[in-house]
Amino acid sequence: AEEFFFAEVLGGRRFGNAQSEAGTRHVQDIRTRLHRQPDGSYRLDGVKQYCTGALFADWIPVLGRAEDDKLHVAYVPRDTPGVTVIDDWDGLGQRTTASGTVRLEGVEVPADRVLPHHLTFEGPQLHGAVAQLLHAAIDAGIAGGALAEAAEFVRTKSRPWFESGVETAAEDPLLIQRFGELALQVRASEALLREAARAVDAARADLTDESAAEASVSVAVAKVQAAQAAVDVAGALFEVSGTRSALNSLNLHRHWRDARTHTLHDPTRWKIQHIGRYVLNGTRPPRHGLL
Repeated sequence: AEEFFFAEVLGGRRFGNAQSEAGTRHVQDIRTRLHRQPDGSYRLDGVKQYCTGALFADWIPVLGRAEDDKLHVAYVPRDTPGVTVIDDWDGLGQRTTASGTVRLEGVEVPADRVLPHHLTFEGPQLHGAVAQLLHAAIDAGIAGGALAEAAEFVRTKSRPWFESGVETAAEDPLLIQRFGELALQVRASEALLREAARAVDAARADLTDESAAEASVSVAVAKVQAAQAAVDVAGALFEVSGTRSALNSLNLHRHWRDARTHTLHDPTRWKIQHIGRYVLNGTRPPRHGLL
């Protein structure tokens, strides 16, 4: 299976996802079912939400429970009979991610396209750390993009406040101070992201319980900082740019909308808990795909 799917990736095939579900008890309460058939294949049934990329995908990896109640991933071509991808994503941000609904009704899946996801977490692993590293990179990128656009706007369009005594907004000492503060947030996010990536690389080279935990915590630190920076800097864009920046036609709010939407993916408050437990008591974080 690995060789086949690597070839698919190299051949330009796109992979979406269908993992999350709405209306269940919590994010890991997966109710999509994989039913084993007499010939060894599976029948897949369920409804998925927040299926980022599924609308554009050639393959949709679907998370479901087999009859032993353990989690498996079924790799399903998007055009398989019984698969319905619905373009109903209505988020205030991340609008082009197509994170809508996927319905699976009696979908036939060959046995060699169903992989035991639960085995990922039986020993030291970097599955969650790598996934969260990508999310941290997105947030850090939003923060950096918002800061760059704010600086350009202030340099070229904003007017100085009349009490500042300067000719241009870019000379206002209070704005200069604020941009310095925002730059610190962005630079910190980028630095922690690089540090986390190095921790993941180090753990991959020598994977143990401790190296995996260190990588997971390093990524959690980067994710918390990047998420906060994305929301803060994208919001501060309006503060420093002035009234004109609020015009809907300028679409400057896209940074904040994207940040606010993406940072809801998983709560940073729990990451802070795991960071604190590790630093104070040496308690390794749990093994799951969100840490």
